[in-house]
Amino acid sequence: MTALPRLLVLTDRSQLPLGRSLVATMAACAEASLTHVVLRELDEPLEHRAKLAELLAGLGLNVIAAHTPLPAAVGLHLPASASSSTSSVGPPRGRSCHSATEVARAAEEGFDYAMLSPYALTESKPGYGPPLGPEVFAGLPLPTYALGGITPDNAAAAVAAGAHGVGVMGAVMRAEEPAAVVRDLLAALGTTAVTS
Repeated sequence: MTALPRLLVLTDRSQLPLGRSLVATMAACAEASLTHVVLRELDEPLEHRAKLAELLAGLGLNVIAAHTPLPAAVGLHLPASASSSTSSVGPPRGRSCHSATEVARAAEEGFDYAMLSPYALTESKPGYGPPLGPEVFAGLPLPTYALGGITPDNAAAAVAAGAHGVGVMGAVMRAEEPAAVVRDLLAALGTTAVTS
């Protein structure tokens, strides 16, 4: 993988509408030109997550594994407390951050990207403090994704403020039509859809 995408979708099957599977949701997102997914599902046993990663990769998605390397994943995303030496997987190797200082530390430790949250009020993780707002994204030392409360309505503003791209969980996972949300996000980010 040579370039970081503008859009990363993070999985959380607990937010899916009743009756919809994670694989079906991600298949719809892939058809809408999503290229990269961060596979969370951290409550699942490792072998189940590995199988999920295989299935998502089979849809044509580049899978970034959260916290633990998975054989079908092309990268690894680590929590704020993890060091870059936790794994030799990658690139890309990313770290969750909650301040510009943490992003700077991730850059110093050799991470390829960071996710900085919360950008806005978020339903997915309501207890993570007040929104950081756009100004914190200016001049960061490595590609940084705005995460938390991102929708098609504010994605472009996050990038205009300095974010490399956006990370989205709830707006896609809870959507009745996740493919439509992905298309709207890609359009807002000025990313051309891939046609086959």
